[in-house]
Amino acid sequence: MALAAVVFDLDGVLVDSEHLWEENWVAYAARHQVEWTSADTSTVQGMSAPEWASYLAERSGTADTVEQVERAVVDGMIASIEAGEAPLLPGADAMVREVGARVPVALASSAARRVIDAVLATHGLTGEFTATVSSAEVPRGKPNPDVYLEAASRLGRQGAECLGVEDSSNGIRAAAAAGLTVIALPNPTYPPKPDALELAAEIAENNDDVRRKLLAYLGEPVLSESGGHS
Repeated sequence: MALAAVVFDLDGVLVDSEHLWEENWVAYAARHQVEWTSADTSTVQGMSAPEWASYLAERSGTADTVEQVERAVVDGMIASIEAGEAPLLPGADAMVREVGARVPVALASSAARRVIDAVLATHGLTGEFTATVSSAEVPRGKPNPDVYLEAASRLGRQGAECLGVEDSSNGIRAAAAAGLTVIALPNPTYPPKPDALELAAEIAENNDDVRRKLLAYLGEPVLSESGGHS
């Protein structure tokens, strides 16, 4: 089955924002005199907003509803994005535009819809994506395949017809479970577990490397650093 579309993750692939989520979870728990740990972050990474908000509500012992917990954290994320604290990762803009000029591209993110829309609008990328899907819009978050299956469907494709780009353990697992050919871009702060990396077809060093690998899979000539074709 020919590869004819690409589905990107958002946090840690296109924007440097994973740490902002953790900061907001830590801050919410701290307001309830609870210490949020790296193990908590590892547990919730990849979860949809309703899923992590439920975990955070229980972990912090708050009287807030799950919806209120989610709103508080997402409000914090939006403030950080508007303050310029979620920059594009180097090479992300060129990667999305160059790949998107060749095949349809979609976004499959665990971020809440408000966060997805804010990030893309801030960086002028909204129009580059044929479809964007938040895992809150499907039954289950990552590592389940739902968000990737939905993104592929919105592109008119099956999972096996798509390439996926992911940085985290649960993201790689989700994309692989949906049948995508996965290019892993390991997050240096929250590195994927070895068993998750084994599910990836390729491991990239940075977004320029991801771009080259995507174009190679799509059968496009790729300019090497010296200007020749590779």
